[in-house]
Amino acid sequence: MTDLQILDILYQTFQLALKLSLPFLLVSMAVGVLISIFQAATQINEQTLTFVPKFLAILAVMGFLGSTMLVMMQDFTKQIFGMIAGG
Repeated sequence: MTDLQILDILYQTFQLALKLSLPFLLVSMAVGVLISIFQAATQINEQTLTFVPKFLAILAVMGFLGSTMLVMMQDFTKQIFGMIAGG
């Protein structure tokens, strides 16, 4: 295996990690900003008020995109195992 192949695998790994984590991070950030605006407007400073909506939003994203993410991980794993088997 050459250095170029290893760098390509690392690049693909980082790309996959970004594709898998970005929806969760964006939804969590958006919900956090909305809850912060609500808390600033009502002057309610409760920590659980931010945790529960974020948790529910992340569960919703997992429900919608979970199967797609699983397919992406399976394809990447098959690709890596194919490279290992191919030499």
